[in-house]
Amino acid sequence: MRIARLALVLASVALAACTAGLTGSGAPQRPTNVVVIVADDLGFMDVRANNPNTLYDTPNLDRLAASGMRFTDGYAACPVCSPTRYSLMTGRYPTRAGLTNYFSGRRVAKYRPAVSGDRMAHDEVTIAEALRDRGYATFFAGKWHLGPTAEFWPEAHGFDVNRGGHNRGGPYGGKRYFSPYGNPRLEDGPDGEHLPDRLADETCRFIAQNRERPFLAYLSFYSVHTPLMGRPDLVAKYRERVAAIREEGEKAFVAEEQILPNGKPRRTRVLQRHAVYAAMVEAMDAAVGKVLDELEEQGLADDTIVVFTSDNGGLSTSEGSPTSNMPLRGGKGWLYEGGIREPWFVRVPGMTPAGATSGTPVCSIDLLPTVLELVGAEAPAHEIDGVSFASALGAPSTAGARLAERPLFWHYPHYGNQGGFPGGGVRVGKWKLLERLEDGQVHLYDLENDIGEQNDLAAQQPERVAQLRGLLHEWYRRHDAGFLRAKKNGPAPWRPFAK
Repeated sequence: MRIARLALVLASVALAACTAGLTGSGAPQRPTNVVVIVADDLGFMDVRANNPNTLYDTPNLDRLAASGMRFTDGYAACPVCSPTRYSLMTGRYPTRAGLTNYFSGRRVAKYRPAVSGDRMAHDEVTIAEALRDRGYATFFAGKWHLGPTAEFWPEAHGFDVNRGGHNRGGPYGGKRYFSPYGNPRLEDGPDGEHLPDRLADETCRFIAQNRERPFLAYLSFYSVHTPLMGRPDLVAKYRERVAAIREEGEKAFVAEEQILPNGKPRRTRVLQRHAVYAAMVEAMDAAVGKVLDELEEQGLADDTIVVFTSDNGGLSTSEGSPTSNMPLRGGKGWLYEGGIREPWFVRVPGMTPAGATSGTPVCSIDLLPTVLELVGAEAPAHEIDGVSFASALGAPSTAGARLAERPLFWHYPHYGNQGGFPGGGVRVGKWKLLERLEDGQVHLYDLENDIGEQNDLAAQQPERVAQLRGLLHEWYRRHDAGFLRAKKNGPAPWRPFAK
């Protein structure tokens, strides 16, 4: 009991020291800097720190994980990009704002999808606005995809500087991942300049220019989203590596359970051997390394919180299926773990034990409240859904401290082009329930013993299903969730309750 109390006291002291910005001698310091790095479509199993057998070399992300805390159960709030990006910015579930699909996604199948917005409202309080109000310089680079026109881009949501953030969900102008970019918020560089490298350079420049004041640098890569394009030298490197794998004759795809109404099987990649995608992962990792190096060169590494995550799972079932999330099931666009479980690495100097891991379930809704607590800022006055996991970061044990158990929710009432079914989900502890919105069918998985979600226990545990389903439906009501709609003169879809 005394040891447990001492551990709690030590964790509390570490957190207090960090949020107060104190040195070991107690001398007051300026507020802590914050660097948030978000990858696009990077899967949990794409990073060597999570998957020692991955095809891809990620030495800089591994370095970040080794110098801070790696979360094994970190999530995105949605299996596609824009909703998760909204949640990272605001600490709120995207369902609350009616932003449940990637902006401009309107795919129709058996039923019409739920109505989904295409912009983050101006009255939302973003992490940039909250920190700028405390005197922070604020910077954004890369993919935004949170509004259709300039009045909804980063400058309108608290960022002093915007390098590359606009309405599009990928680098679709000019030479795409190479300059000229054709991006209205990023000047073209020399012909052939590589986009992730350029975004890292812009971030480093901002850090150097603001080294004497607190700052938020939010680096939001377009990588590794399609189009699949890599640096020629890295593509050549991985083609050699992939050739050796092909000689082993391992099967690259399996047929996934069919969920679309056209009767065709959906293939899921089970083996990582796409050389171009591999090149994209390594180039993005090298860009992360540039930023980490810049913090060290400026003498700011010990004064800066660094967070890395992704917006949804790896792309394994569509658009070339460039990666595999195995043993996680599914991928981007799916509510299975492959679509929502993400890399989460957090380094808080003087607080996170180097090389620590935590099994605490965390989610993109938790970024804002966690960062605000760490820098001693108040949360926004309006309701947020995330909770701060700062207490888990300062645990004296490498196992990490767990937060009080809470449910995490997902809601995707859409037909994504990756094949995922319209549905909702809830996780409490080791239990995860999925509910299909076409017909109300439910699935129950024990993630502790079945991370691949292969053993559906719904029929065996009706009481647990009823309990979790009740939580999910109450969450739907509380957030005024939207659901599938009938096509003209078509049958009405199933509804979890009458609205």
